Amino acid sequence: MGIKKVKPTTPGRRQASFDDFFDITETKPHKSLLKPRPRQGGRNSQGKITIRHRGGGAKRNLRVIDFRQDKFDIPAKVATIEYDPNRGARIALLNYHDGEKRYIIAPDGLKVGDIIISSQKKIEIKTGNRLSLKYIPAGIEVCNVELQPGRGGQIARGAGNVIAVMAIDNGHAQIKMPSGEIRLVPEVCLATVGKVSNQDKRLIKLGKAGRRRHLGFKPNVRGKAMNPVDHPHGGGEGNQPIGLKAPKTPWGKKALGVKTRKPKSSDKLILQRRRKKRRG
Repeated sequence: MGIKKVKPTTPGRRQASFDDFFDITETKPHKSLLKPRPRQGGRNSQGKITIRHRGGGAKRNLRVIDFRQDKFDIPAKVATIEYDPNRGARIALLNYHDGEKRYIIAPDGLKVGDIIISSQKKIEIKTGNRLSLKYIPAGIEVCNVELQPGRGGQIARGAGNVIAVMAIDNGHAQIKMPSGEIRLVPEVCLATVGKVSNQDKRLIKLGKAGRRRHLGFKPNVRGKAMNPVDHPHGGGEGNQPIGLKAPKTPWGKKALGVKTRKPKSSDKLILQRRRKKRRG
């Protein structure tokens, strides 16, 4: 994709940039692979808000994405490269030789007419092909990687994400995650060769609040702009900074820099933690 700018006819358009959709080959999705997307507004089944600042947004349908790609050893032809309003990456419509159609996350460089295949055996290392990690040489970039065999791709599915295969040893593959974390996954887990498409998405500037509302996000009010009864940062004379020893959440818990990740059984497979975020 590419980024385009428009004439600055309004303050919002002056700051905004847009996707040129140059790589899209079809604008109408395949009807049999669509399903409704119920809008919850960040609420659970009890009607309570569990995710703040969500609501509204443009209506859209879900595309049924095949993250497992478990039609093994059956060649598929790429019919279209399409836009998916529910994710940053492009999706590709595959026509299998047995007549079935499926959507997948499109790797960067995949083109209409390409023939790709998914297999648990050793096959050609080619963009779009999906195979076990044990057959992928070190240094090859992959995406849509499984954490557990047969569960389907769970990591490196966002626009521009990529995972590097570092080594294969003792039944595990050593991979470097997009966050910088180095971890082990079973060598029989499947991965797609190549990196996820639409890597320029991070360069798009929304430009105005309305575009963010169309994406389904509601406004987020600063804590220090509130009253003390509403937020730990509230109160003070004028535009005063946070008067506490450390930033807090609306519920009084420490925020920014405090580790909140709970211990997991898979922690033993992490060889190196992710890169620390820079402050400043």
